Amino acid sequence: MQTVIQIKGKVQHAITLDPSIWIFDDRRIDLDTFFTKDYIEKDELEEYKKNIGKHWSREIMEGATFPPTLKTEQAFEATKEITGNYGIYLHHFLKNAVPEADASTIIFEAESGETFSYPLAQLDEFILKYSMDGKPIREDGPVHILLKDGSNIEQPMKNIIAIKIS
Repeated sequence: MQTVIQIKGKVQHAITLDPSIWIFDDRRIDLDTFFTKDYIEKDELEEYKKNIGKHWSREIMEGATFPPTLKTEQAFEATKEITGNYGIYLHHFLKNAVPEADASTIIFEAESGETFSYPLAQLDEFILKYSMDGKPIREDGPVHILLKDGSNIEQPMKNIIAIKIS
């Protein structure tokens, strides 16, 4: 099994992805809540602004010192990070690869040689699941490809070794 994934084909920049470090990425999606009706998709910029505002307000109210509760909050978040199921949208990486203007298809290549083809217009529909129970997906990973609508949650695309744009 490979531990990295290549984005190749009709892109201006071929990219190699290492899912083992995504647990620290702020763009990660908590998949335990994502496919429930309670999940609300957040605007990244708006979320950033809220967090900055909270931090600013906390410093004004409590001073720049770190209160004892802050350590407890950080410990809770750290525990959650190492026990959850996480994914990240594929489009975050593909916009850095910069698909060429005539590219129209995204092809997921599995280790077995099997391929899964979709129109490039569906790019926003793909989630790369990289963590199961807080651990990297090793056995049939390094990622599972999930559709945003949850239609393949029971049978995700597995053993993906490359993403080809054509």
